[in-house]
Amino acid sequence: MEDMDTLSPPSPLIALRPKVYCDESGIELLEPVTIPGRNPLLHRKRTGSVVKEVVCHKKTRSESNSPMSLISELDMSSPRQPSVEVEAWICQFTDFSFEDKTRALSHLIQKCETGHLKFLKDNIERQFQRDFISLLPKEVSLLILSFLEPRDMVVASQTCRKWHLLCEDSILWREKCYQDNITEEDVKVLRKTFKRNVSESENPWKHLFLTKRRVEYNWRHSDLKPAKILRGHDEHVVTCLQFHGNKIVSGSDDSTLKVWHASSGQCLQTLVGHTGGVWCSEFDGEVVVSGSTDRTLRVWDASLGRCVHVLQGHTSTVRCMAMHGKTVVSGSRDANLRIWDLNSGTCSGVLSGHVAAVRCVQFDGRKVVSGAYDYLVKVWDPDTFACLYTLQGHTNRVYSLQFDGKFIVSGSLDTYIRVWNAESGECVHTLAGHKSLTSGMELRDNILVSGNADSTVRVWNILRGQCDHKLEGPNCHESAVTSLQFTEKFIITSSDDGTVKLWDLRTGDFIRNLVQLSTGGNGGVVWRVKCTNKKLVCAVGSRNGVEDTKLLVLDFDIQS
Repeated sequence: MEDMDTLSPPSPLIALRPKVYCDESGIELLEPVTIPGRNPLLHRKRTGSVVKEVVCHKKTRSESNSPMSLISELDMSSPRQPSVEVEAWICQFTDFSFEDKTRALSHLIQKCETGHLKFLKDNIERQFQRDFISLLPKEVSLLILSFLEPRDMVVASQTCRKWHLLCEDSILWREKCYQDNITEEDVKVLRKTFKRNVSESENPWKHLFLTKRRVEYNWRHSDLKPAKILRGHDEHVVTCLQFHGNKIVSGSDDSTLKVWHASSGQCLQTLVGHTGGVWCSEFDGEVVVSGSTDRTLRVWDASLGRCVHVLQGHTSTVRCMAMHGKTVVSGSRDANLRIWDLNSGTCSGVLSGHVAAVRCVQFDGRKVVSGAYDYLVKVWDPDTFACLYTLQGHTNRVYSLQFDGKFIVSGSLDTYIRVWNAESGECVHTLAGHKSLTSGMELRDNILVSGNADSTVRVWNILRGQCDHKLEGPNCHESAVTSLQFTEKFIITSSDDGTVKLWDLRTGDFIRNLVQLSTGGNGGVVWRVKCTNKKLVCAVGSRNGVEDTKLLVLDFDIQS
């Protein structure tokens, strides 16, 4: 009887089946040795200077003879010493050319049983499993991850520590912000509020992106919180409304303007000085300019509530105005326009040419465009005060204008909207479809949204001169559209029917009512709407006393 030395049990990774090792004389099969009450043991048998090993494991005869069980117990991660014949074949295979290796493998596969093929499949797949994101240079990994949707990036960040670091990278989320049309203005706000609203460990770009998505979701789906109510103009009509930053300016036919804090609802200032109703205003965040039936314009310091200048010169009601920088152009029922320097409070020039009341004006710093009750649209040079073009075509009063530097769009009581080339004065499109007065329009990126007294709203592409959407259906307005505004994703409209409605800009589909006065249809009216990406301000009231005059502020920057 030869000596037996007992060793420690093998690792679980080593397949537990009868295994034979060879010495120089060839193969010698050893029977398994089972020791009752003990785990399988690895025994060492000495034959002269040659060591032979066998793993002893208690198995039934059927288990030991099963080809599938034998193959499944193999593990390429811990290979055993092959037989001399196998080792020789491997050496020969290594010397084969690429083509011969391919042929040899092809024939070998044909000779394999199903269990062998499954073994090959499982182990070959493992060889191709590589964390390429972690292995690639960071710049390449970030480029690949940039093609993921944000929700997928959040999921991918949970894969491992390396992926988490990559998916939280500021560069990656900055690109996502740019792709989602987050503007430079948003970035400026981010930089101002980062330290105050975002923890140091949080990615500010990711915070900005996810905040925008959350706010968009709130506009569409979240339960509407009770609106903040701002009271202050008694029972008078709110004739004009401005919203900039976190400040709201409302003007009324009670001869006053009020400056409000949008978040707290507090009235910061009441601007008193006009002796007639306020009909128009402009606000840049610091300076308020107002026009009144008292034939004057007033320039106010919004923070102090102090009147800085009284601009006199018009001989009738100041009906409209447009501000660019520190210059304001005003239009009056006296048929003239005046250009004012806000710093000095002086009139720089008078634009004369209309023969009826000037109803609307636009000013981009290079050109002044005016529309009047004489059916005409005029384009002026603000430096020489000369009329460059007179745009003729409307057959009734011009009530609304839009001007983006390239195109002029005019809306009239004749039911038509005309699109003009701002450089040549040529009418490039006549947009037909409305049935009454086009009282409000907004133009941006060649998309025009128009609201009409016929209770409809239309979305136009002014390059094609076609109507893309008519906002209609069972949820459309039931009375004249009083005001509108559109953002990157939404259209917000108000009406004499006492509602404010939200529409999808891309599809024209109705989303939901944002405001629905209980007095709607009985006199309750929404006169004006103004919004930012996060807040909506509505001026509501009535002409018969059934609805109190007030401002409603809805905030969509809330946690669900």
